[in-house]
Amino acid sequence: MAHELTIAELSLRTGEPVEHLEQWRSVGVIGHGDGPGFGPEDVERARLIQLLLRRGFALDAIARADKEQRLLRNYVEIVFPGGATLTDSLEEAAEQAGLAADLVRRFAEAVGLTEQGEIVTEEDMQMVRVLKVALDAGFPEDALFQLARVQADALGRVAEAESRLFHFFVHERLKAAGVSGPELVEQTSAAQDRLRPLIEPVLLYFHRRGLARAAREDAVLHLAEESGLPKAEPPGRLPVAIAFVDLSSFTPLAEAMGDLAAAQVLDRFSGLVREAVNRWDGRVVKQIGDAFMLVFPEPKSAVACALEIERRTAAESQFPAVRSGVHWGSVLYREGDYLGSNVNISARLAAEAQRHQVLVTTAVRREAEGLAEVEFAPLGKRRLKGLADDLELFEARPRGSGSSLKVVDPVCGMELRPAEVAARLSLEGEERAFCSQECLRRFIAAPQRYSS
Repeated sequence: MAHELTIAELSLRTGEPVEHLEQWRSVGVIGHGDGPGFGPEDVERARLIQLLLRRGFALDAIARADKEQRLLRNYVEIVFPGGATLTDSLEEAAEQAGLAADLVRRFAEAVGLTEQGEIVTEEDMQMVRVLKVALDAGFPEDALFQLARVQADALGRVAEAESRLFHFFVHERLKAAGVSGPELVEQTSAAQDRLRPLIEPVLLYFHRRGLARAAREDAVLHLAEESGLPKAEPPGRLPVAIAFVDLSSFTPLAEAMGDLAAAQVLDRFSGLVREAVNRWDGRVVKQIGDAFMLVFPEPKSAVACALEIERRTAAESQFPAVRSGVHWGSVLYREGDYLGSNVNISARLAAEAQRHQVLVTTAVRREAEGLAEVEFAPLGKRRLKGLADDLELFEARPRGSGSSLKVVDPVCGMELRPAEVAARLSLEGEERAFCSQECLRRFIAAPQRYSS
C-alpha cells in the first residue's frame, strides 16, 4: 500500500545520516510534500544531492540552483514524468507477483532496477509483474536475465546520448547566444517539453525496425532446423561471419591533429561503416574507438562489406587507411554479443592486417568462393598473437586492383593525393610528404620517432 517515508526510512534508503537530511530539508532541497513525510521524489533528490556534494558543490549552491534553475525539480520530472507513489517492499512485490523474493532481488540487482535493491515506485512494481509474465511465457531465468541486461545497457546508453547531446547542442548553444538566467531556464524547458513526448515513439520505431531484421534471421534459423541440420548445443550457438574493421593509424592521427579533428575523421568513418553494413545485411555489434565489430549471416556479405568499406575510405580525401579481418565459424550468443575462439580469430586477423588489407581465413575463402569481382590471394600460414596454431591466410581484394598513387604522412598517417600534400622534406635521399606544416614541424623535431 502507498505510504510516505519517515526521515529514518529516507535515511535507510539513501544511506544519508538523518542529521544531514534535516539540514537539506531546512534549505528546501528535499521534503516538498504537504505533510511531514517524504516521497519517492525525495529519494531521487537525495541521490542527486549526494552526487553533487561528492563533485565538490556546496549545499547552498545546490539550493540556489534549484531555486533559480529548477535543477532538482527538472531531474525529478524526468525520473517521474507522471508523478510517483511509494509502494510496498521488494519482498511484498515478489509475493504479490507469485515469485520468490530471492529471484526478484537478483533480477533487480542484475539490471539496476533500483540503486538500493528495493522497490520504490509503481513502475518498479510493474517490472516485477513483467518478470512473472516472461517466466510464465517460457523464458528460462538465464535467458531472461540476459535480455533484461541488454535492454538496460542499450537503453541506458540511448538515454545518456539524449541528455548529453541536448546539453551540448541546445543548452550550451543558447548560453553561447547570450541567453541566461530565467530566460535560459524557460527556453531550455520549452525545448525539453517539445522533445520529451517524441522519445518513446522514436524508440518504438527503431525497435520495430530492428525486430524486423532480427525476424528475418530467425526465419533462417527455423528453416535450418526444419531442414534437419544439427541442433546447436549449448543453446545460443550459431554460425556467423565476424568482421573487425579499424583505422590503421588512428592513435598517431589523434596525437598529431588533436581530439576534435580525430573525432571528425571518426564520425566520417562511422558513417561509411554503417552505410556499408546496412547495405550488406550486417549489424554493428559494438564500436570501441575507431574499431568496429560487425556480424553477418554468411561470409560473402562480410567480405563484400569489408571491401566496400576499404574502397570508400580509400576514396576519401586526406583519410587514414583501413584494415580488416573476416572469419566464419560457430560462436556463442550472449547478452547481445558474440563470444568464442572464432571471434578472437577475427580480431587477430584485423590486428595482423596491413594498410588497406582485408585478411580472411580458409573457411571464409571456401564459403565466399565465386564472389563477383573478388580474388583471394594466398599469403601462406601465419602464427597470430594469442593463437596456438598457424592459420592459412588470404587477402581478399578486387580482381585486378592496381596500386594506389597516394603517399602517407609519416606523422599522422593520413593518406594524401599529390595535390593534397602541404609540405615535403627530403632526408637522406628519401622524400617524405606531409598533410600540414604542423606534421612537418613534428617530424623535424624528432625524425627518429617517425622512421618506418
